[in-house]
Amino acid sequence: MKKRIRIAGRTRFAAALACLPLALIAGCSTQQRPARSLADNEIQRVMRREGVQGLAIALIDKGKVGKVSAYGQRNAALGQPLAADTIMYGASLTKTAFAYLVLQLADEGKLDLDAPLTRLLPRPLPFYRERPFDYADLADEPRWKSITPRMLLLHAAGFANFRWLEPDERLRIHFEPGSRYAYSGEGYLLLQMVLEAGLGLDVGYEMQRRVFDRFDMKRTSMRWRPEYAAEGYAFDGTVQAHERRYRVRAAGSMDTTIADQAKLWAGIMRGDGLSPDSRAALVKGWLPITSLHQFPALAPEQHSWPQGLAAGLGVVTFQDRSGGAWFKGGHDEWTANFVLCLERGQRCVVVLSNDVRAEALYPELARLALGETDMPWSWEYSAYGQP
Repeated sequence: MKKRIRIAGRTRFAAALACLPLALIAGCSTQQRPARSLADNEIQRVMRREGVQGLAIALIDKGKVGKVSAYGQRNAALGQPLAADTIMYGASLTKTAFAYLVLQLADEGKLDLDAPLTRLLPRPLPFYRERPFDYADLADEPRWKSITPRMLLLHAAGFANFRWLEPDERLRIHFEPGSRYAYSGEGYLLLQMVLEAGLGLDVGYEMQRRVFDRFDMKRTSMRWRPEYAAEGYAFDGTVQAHERRYRVRAAGSMDTTIADQAKLWAGIMRGDGLSPDSRAALVKGWLPITSLHQFPALAPEQHSWPQGLAAGLGVVTFQDRSGGAWFKGGHDEWTANFVLCLERGQRCVVVLSNDVRAEALYPELARLALGETDMPWSWEYSAYGQP
C-alpha cells in the first residue's frame, strides 16, 4: 500500500534511528539493553507511550512458534479486547504468502520464473482489458514483453506502486524491466493475472489450499469473511471499520490473525512445502536496492547500504551481524504490520497492529525480541529519519 507522511511519534523514532547499531556506524554513545524475552509489561508500556490501541506479536525461535500475544483493543469505543484470534488486515504481508505459492508452482514445473510474458499468456498483455487486470495502457509500450515472474516478485518491472498514483492514473513502465527495484503492488497483481489467465488457476483457492491450509491457518482468507475483526486507527486517532475485501488481490487482500501469522512465518522460515533451492531463492538478494527510502517507490535519490540491502522473492534481504536476514512490512492508513527474521537460529518477530502509530514501536520491540540487528529502519519507515 501507499506509504504516508507520518508525524506522530516521529521524534522518538528518529532518536532511536540516531543510534542504529550498524557495525559500520560509530559515534553512538547510548547504551542498548541486551536482548531478552518480550515481557507483557514492556509491550504495554511502549503502547501507552505512543497511544497505540491494539497490537499483536509473535516470536519464532528455531523455526518454531513461541510467544503469541495480543494487547489493547480491537474496538476501543466498545471496550472490546484484541485477542490472538482477532481478524486483522494482513496488508502487504499478503505478497510474501503469494510469493510462496508462486515458488511452489515453480518447483512443480508449472511456472518458469524467467519466462517472458509473451510465453506465459495466451494473448498479448495489452489485450487484457477487464478491471482490475486492464493493460490497454501498454499497447504502445513494447517493454512489457521482457517482463518475467521473477521481475514481478522482485518489484523490478518498472511500474509505480499502483496506477492510481500516476498523475493521469494510467499504467506505464518507468524503466527497463529488471534494471532496478521500485516497490509495486501493480507487479503482484500482474503476476496474479498470469496465474489465472496463463495457467487457469483460481488464486484464492490456491492460496487457501497451498498456503493457509498447509500451515493450519484456520482464520485466514484472501476474501472477507463475516467474523469479528479489528477496527483501524489512524495517526490522528480516527477510526476506520475493517474493510470488506471481496476480491482476491495478491498485492494485499489477506485477512488473518496473529496466531495464524505465527504459523505462516515459522513455516516460511523452515521452508515447508518448498524445495531447498526455492527456499534459498526466496531470501536471496537478487537485485541490489539503492533507493534512500522504500517510498516514494520511484524517487531518484540513491544510497549505498552497508548491509547489502537487496530484493528477495517477496521479502527484502540484508546482511545482519548475525548473518542473513530479511523482512517484510504491511501498511495502510490504519494498519502497521512488520516481520523481521534472522536466518541464524531461525528467529523472527511478527507484529500486527490495527493502529498505524505502532510503527514507532517496532525498532524497540525488535531489539527486545531479537537483540541488536542491522535492520535498515530508515529505509522501511522513510518519514522517521535518514540512514
